[in-house]
Formats: sequence, structure tokens, C-alpha cells
Amino acid sequence: MKYAVSFFIVLLFIVSGLLFFQYQVYSDKLEAGQGEFTYTQEIEIDYRNESLDIRQHFKNLPKQKIAIRWPNHATNPDCFLESEQTCERLSEDKTKFEIGDSRSQSLSYVIPLDGALQPKQLLKDLFVSLENGNVTYSTIHISTDSAITGQWITGLPLIGQQSLSLVNYSMFSGEGNVKEIYYQSDNLQLQKSTDVISIYSKEALGDQFNQSLQDIQFLNDEHVAIVHGENLTSQQGERIIFLKDLTIEALNQSVLLSQIDSLYDFTDNPSWVKEVVAAFLTGSVTGDGKSSKVVNGLIEKMSDKQLEKWIQSLKEIESAKISTKLLDEKLSEVFGQHTNFFSLNETVEDVYPLLFSDERQLMVDNYNAEDVRLVYQNGLLYYSSDEILTMLGYKVSDGENGYYVNNELRQFRFPNDHNFYVFNQRRYDTISDPIINLEGKRYIEESWLQRLFLVEIEKTNNEIIVSPITTLQ
Repeated sequence: MKYAVSFFIVLLFIVSGLLFFQYQVYSDKLEAGQGEFTYTQEIEIDYRNESLDIRQHFKNLPKQKIAIRWPNHATNPDCFLESEQTCERLSEDKTKFEIGDSRSQSLSYVIPLDGALQPKQLLKDLFVSLENGNVTYSTIHISTDSAITGQWITGLPLIGQQSLSLVNYSMFSGEGNVKEIYYQSDNLQLQKSTDVISIYSKEALGDQFNQSLQDIQFLNDEHVAIVHGENLTSQQGERIIFLKDLTIEALNQSVLLSQIDSLYDFTDNPSWVKEVVAAFLTGSVTGDGKSSKVVNGLIEKMSDKQLEKWIQSLKEIESAKISTKLLDEKLSEVFGQHTNFFSLNETVEDVYPLLFSDERQLMVDNYNAEDVRLVYQNGLLYYSSDEILTMLGYKVSDGENGYYVNNELRQFRFPNDHNFYVFNQRRYDTISDPIINLEGKRYIEESWLQRLFLVEIEKTNNEIIVSPITTLQ
């Protein structure tokens, strides 16, 4: 009994210590403002005197220190006294909200517009953001003088708009964040609105267009706005997409690429990488460019189970920074063999074939042959010929009549695309090609390497050992 009581007391101290430690970590994160959180926002925008006067209200804030990121061109930053509590957490230097009980805070600031408000103007970097915060819902009110007519667009669903004697007013509301707004002065109208998309155009949409719109598979439910036409800078917004030609194909492609940007980080990747990921996630391949060739080439090599596993792998890396190396890792897991398919395609204009590489250490004549590439094609193992034949004591070169491999005793010539080779001036017919060319690099098939160049090959789980049968002088 005495031992049981002692054990219980020790256990109680351990649990208390762990709880205290967790509380300390939690408190430190609150103090440092490191905890991630969600919040909602309401933004009021008044256009006057060639500036946007903005009041931004943050709601459901956590009880922790929160760093404030002001827009680059914001002037007169301050708190906005909507109630007694909405200014109590703003620090004196206006760079953060301090720890406090009030869950709602409000800020005000001005964004000057160089040259006043311009028709077809896409305005970016307008609003305050909170470090480590994720906006779950936004409401935007836009007011202008009654003399300023036209259409405002935010990417959120349009709730309503009204022209009064003194002001014109528009209201937008929906899930997610807003980072830009767009103004067009002429007769642009909302022609179609669904839960996922709003289409603004001067022209009415046809019945066939509306019917085809229902068949599009979107990647998520985040609302986007489609504008038929171009803006002053020809830039695209994150939730406002501009289409010079309003077709179902162009709309489908543009919306998918916009949504894929919200799911993944494609920084510094060629555009075809983004298009490939979007195609697999939606099951829709469009066009005949590089991305469609990559997608169709991979689908041809995959079984149904491998395709399902590949799509699931792409879903699992949402929010990750996408690179060709990461995609190669996931593709290698799907096939159970190592490949540099995406990395290699990043270096060529056309499509590099899907090849699998052998990652075992290669030893040639007792030397580490790290420069020799080992690839599989149609189930056969190929060695990069220049590197391995040089290590075996041969000189390799390209000539008018083919590929030459020579040493003092043995001379080979391999004509391009002919079913024969020449050894010491004698011709030998072949059924298969000993040497193949893959994207400008020559490879020799393993059985031909053994037969023609007199080597033994031993394999273990970790190594491939290539040894000359005789020493060639």
C-alpha cells in the first residue's frame, strides 16, 4: 500500500509538471503572437478626393498578440472608434494588437490613388492583413459620389447595389479573404451568378453557355468573379479573372488555374506544372500543349490503382510549396521506382519520356561511377554509354557514320537507326539496338554491355558492380 501511494504521488508530480510545461509553451506563444487563428472581417470603402478611405473591422480575434501588416501605400493609419473596445488593443506604434479580451478591433487608413480612380482599374494591396491569421468570411461595402457610376467587383458574391441621390452603394459578402477590387465605368453587368462564380459582361450569355457552365468541375467552393474584357495593367487578380474571349474553355482553364493557386504554392514553377496538377485533380485535360502531353503520357503508364494513388498524393500536399522534385518523389512512390520525370521535363521544351532510374551505387572496375546514369525503359536497364565506356578504357566520339567506341584492340561503330554494328571492320546484324538515344544522350542496354564489352555484372540490394572479364591493353 505504501508503494502504491508513493507511486501515485510521483505520477501526480509528473502529470503536474507536464501540464505546467504545456501551459508555459501556450503562454509563450500567446505572448509572441505565434499561434495561428481564424477571424472574420468587414470592410467599408469610401471613394473621395482621389483616395479610398477604408475602415476595416476585425471580429472573432483570439486573446493573443497579433502583428498588423499595413498596405504599402496606406496613409493616416489609426484605430477606428466604432465602440469603446474597438481601439483598446492597438499598440502605441500601431504595429500590433496587444493581448486582450476584446475580440473585435477596428482600423482606419487611406489609400491615395495616383491620378484618381481610372476606368478598368484593378486595385491591389489595399487591405490590412493579420500575421498568422486566416480570414474565413468577408463583407465589403463600397460607396462613391452619385456622379461616379459604373461597376465594382471584388471576387465575392454581389449582394446588392443601389443608386441614391447622393451616393452609389455596392455590397459584397462571402467566404474567404479579399485582396483586390476592380472598377469599370462603362455598362458592365452581372450576367450570371452561382455559388462558385460570378460573370460580368456587357453581353448576355447564351443558353448553351449557361448549360455548359453547369458541367464544369471546380476544385473548391471559393467564389471567383469573371470579367469579360481586359484591365489597364493586363494583370490577373487572385479572385478576379479577366478573359478577353469569354468561352467555356477559356473560363474553365482560367478558373482552375486561379483555384489551384489558392490550394498550392507554385512559386518559380513553369506554367505547365500548374496545368498538370489541375488536370489530374479535375480529370479534365485541355489543349495540346506540353501539359496535356505530360498528363496523357502519365495516364498511359498508370494502372487505375496507380492513378487513384497519384491523385490522392496530390491532394495530400495541398498548401505545400510545389517543386518538380517534390512531384518526382510522389510519382516515385506511386510507381515504386525512382524517377526524375518532372525535373527532367523542366529542362526541355518538348516532353521528356517517363523513365525510371536505378539508385543503387554503381562500381565500375572498382571505382565509384557516380556520373553514370542508370535508367529503365520497357523493363530493360540502360547505362549512359559515354561515361561507363570511358571508365572501361574506351574513347567515344560521334562521326559521320555513327557512334564510335575504340581502344587499342577493339573498334566499334554503331550507325544511327540501323540494325547492325561494326566490330573491327566486320559487320554484325542485330534485332535490337545496342545503343539508344534518349533526349540527346546515348545509353547502352545491359545485356549488350556484357556481350560486346566483356564485363561481368553483379548486383546486390545496394550495389551494382561492373568488372572487366579481361584487362584490355
